[in-house]
Amino acid sequence: MKLNRRKHNSSFKARVALEALKGEQAIAELASRFEIHPSQVGKWFTMSVHHEWKKILTDGAAGIFDDGQNEKKKDDESLIAQFYQQIGQLKVERDFLESKLGR
Repeated sequence: MKLNRRKHNSSFKARVALEALKGEQAIAELASRFEIHPSQVGKWFTMSVHHEWKKILTDGAAGIFDDGQNEKKKDDESLIAQFYQQIGQLKVERDFLESKLGR
């Protein structure tokens, strides 16, 4: 007797993994709720075949609570660079005009 294998899409796997990440239910309870084998819950929770989503999630989680300081710092640095460029351009123009006026 051949069993038909069910194929789960990435959205379903992500939903199961996020539920496991919450830790509100045991893996056996999640498996029963989603009608899958408990080993699949563990597999989807601990690893992904093509993506290291857990690492991405844990590395990016701090950004959720970031108050925008990093973004503000980048914007400030960009603005400062533009000002230095303008200052340099104005110095070149001033030196050119001084040389033409003979000062």
